Amino acid sequence: MSQETGTAPGTGGGTGRSVGLLDEVDRRILEELVRDGRLSMRTLAERVHVSRTNAYARVERLVRDGVVTGFTARVAPEPAGLGTSAYIALTIEQNTWREVSDELAQVRYVEHAALLSGEHDVLALVRAPDNATLRNVVLERVQSIAGVLSTRTWLVFEEFDGTQSPWQ
Repeated sequence: MSQETGTAPGTGGGTGRSVGLLDEVDRRILEELVRDGRLSMRTLAERVHVSRTNAYARVERLVRDGVVTGFTARVAPEPAGLGTSAYIALTIEQNTWREVSDELAQVRYVEHAALLSGEHDVLALVRAPDNATLRNVVLERVQSIAGVLSTRTWLVFEEFDGTQSPWQ
């Protein structure tokens, strides 16, 4: 049993997806790490008002339990040379999602993809240097993947982060 939550790992919420409930200190740790993943344990401990040993143990547990999946830099696409962004919706043949997902993950400029329910089967976020590259990605790479029946593309004009994220 987890001493912070009183629940066994993997039993939180009944959805089959949660490791366990996070307590207030865990949530504050996540907020701080999302804000700045390069924080020292000393600074993190000071900000969430726990000992360094406690902060270190909690971060280790959050990583071990898969709550924290890594520490990375966030890159602004436009200054990094990726000035064209689009969402590509894919309709695929039934029962080909594994193969399509494997291939789509290998397509350069695909930043993120999600399997969906509804009108389309997969939604991919593509960040490319320009419209010509985006056109190549969609028409030559994505549409040539076995199992892809059709695509629909939406250009992104502007992006923003929500202000109500549970971690900020």
